[in-house]
Amino acid sequence: MKLFKALAASTLLVVATPVFAQEQLSIATGGTGGVYFPMGGGLAEIINGKIDGYSATAEVTGASVENMGLVATGDADLAIALADTVQQGYTGTGRFEGNALPMVRGLASLYANMIQIVALEGSGITTLEDLRGKRVSVGAPGSGTEVNAAAILNANGMSYDDIDEQRLNFNETADALANGDIDAGFWSVGAPTSSILNLATTNSIVMIELSDAEIAAARAADPIFAQTTLDAGIYDGVGATTVLGVPNVLVVSSEMSDDLAYAITSAMFENIEDLRAVHPAANQTTVEFTLAATPIPLHPGAIRYFEEIGTAIPDALRP
Repeated sequence: MKLFKALAASTLLVVATPVFAQEQLSIATGGTGGVYFPMGGGLAEIINGKIDGYSATAEVTGASVENMGLVATGDADLAIALADTVQQGYTGTGRFEGNALPMVRGLASLYANMIQIVALEGSGITTLEDLRGKRVSVGAPGSGTEVNAAAILNANGMSYDDIDEQRLNFNETADALANGDIDAGFWSVGAPTSSILNLATTNSIVMIELSDAEIAAARAADPIFAQTTLDAGIYDGVGATTVLGVPNVLVVSSEMSDDLAYAITSAMFENIEDLRAVHPAANQTTVEFTLAATPIPLHPGAIRYFEEIGTAIPDALRP
């Protein structure tokens, strides 16, 4: 009888203590050697700790182009992507010619990528023109790096026909440079990035600086490009270098509920120091940067948060 009472009591306890399943959210990022993955992981931790009923995970992907498709198909709930790729997806241009993704919306612009073109010291490569005939990594297939590399080359009278292009992710590019399997590589990523940092600790590297004319040509071809400076000392032996920058956008689908989009936007900005502790690129993650750099309409849930804190929303950012 005592055993029966004990079993009955435990059964009642189980019935009286329901288990609430958390809804899983997927954050599409990039390779582990870039900034997207740690930034996505930091955002996931904020969601997990601050938004009841949701559990988020950062997923390794091929980055920007792939990420836009993942959000459009519902295979990812959030994604980080380069602003030019986001704009092309939304408008159905460039890599998305004839395949517009009108459902994508912005929550925020996180930071600006720096397009870093790296070779080893002694390679003889010091200018963009020196890439002709060389083995060059243009980034992983479906990445924003590949979009940016093609745009810079094309704007300056070059194409993949002029190089032996290799489509490698960040870590693969660094390894291939160190092993002598390629001559140079493109990175479109926040600085510093772990793959270049690691390369620079074991090899003397050269950061290829674009000329004023090359920068002007690239910006004329794609106004999203911005001229910026890679500070001296970020990588061992590399001085201050003028480079092109491209904002990175946190995107979701218009199908996301307004309440969830509001909760994510609010949690991220109200706990931004947690994200900055993960990666210094998040020092650029501000409301002001979002309003200045986001190339597509914001999600109504994000707009609700921005208006709640007294921010005026430009008409171009309203869906």
